[in-house]
Amino acid sequence: MPPVAAKQRRSETSPPGEASAAANVTRKIVRPTTVDLVLTAIRQRILSGELAPGEVLRQEALAEELGVSRVPIREAITRLTGEGLLTSVPHKGAYVAELSVEEVQETFDIRLRLEPWLFAEAIARITDAEINKAERLVKEMDKASEGQWGQLNWRFHETLYLPAQRDITLQMLRVLHDRSDRYFRFQVVQVPIREQSHEEHMGLVEACRQRDPKLGAKLLEQHVKTAAKQIVSVVEAVISR
Repeated sequence: MPPVAAKQRRSETSPPGEASAAANVTRKIVRPTTVDLVLTAIRQRILSGELAPGEVLRQEALAEELGVSRVPIREAITRLTGEGLLTSVPHKGAYVAELSVEEVQETFDIRLRLEPWLFAEAIARITDAEINKAERLVKEMDKASEGQWGQLNWRFHETLYLPAQRDITLQMLRVLHDRSDRYFRFQVVQVPIREQSHEEHMGLVEACRQRDPKLGAKLLEQHVKTAAKQIVSVVEAVISR
């Protein structure tokens, strides 16, 4: 999540003059650039599976389809390579990063060290409105397609973590969630797994309602461990086909 969102949240408790100044700054920088729009479009195609692992990105075709020059396409490719969603080979171009069990394990190892701590910090500050929003997102996830589920999952977790006001940590987690998002579509096609995720997510919501940081951290740690185990198992099966 960009620092802008956290600044918006903090402005709610800032003095009137400060809040007004922050709002003016936000209005000036919220408008996305062409590169941002192209980046979002390509990222979504990767995360939804429309661009499959190993598929080559054809810059000319993408530029024509999105109605832009190749300059923002190249910039988006550079940034997505930095995020780990693309692999770039000199003189050969870029292709969608292959599925990797090692990547899943490392991604979830990092999440396991960051998210329980961040969630515990957030529970002390979370509002009823934010808790209600998180619960609504759980209900949206129940009806979501495989392509939508991962992004809704991030929005749910982001809603729970934002109150901690830890901008750098949240940015790091956004990248990690994006890297693992494309794996979720292999996981969430299974109804029992979706039902389990629903129950675990509602448990996190209830920990917020109880204002219990220790319970929240414990439930989230188990939630991340369970998701890692499930996704590793599914990815191993996909790779071995």
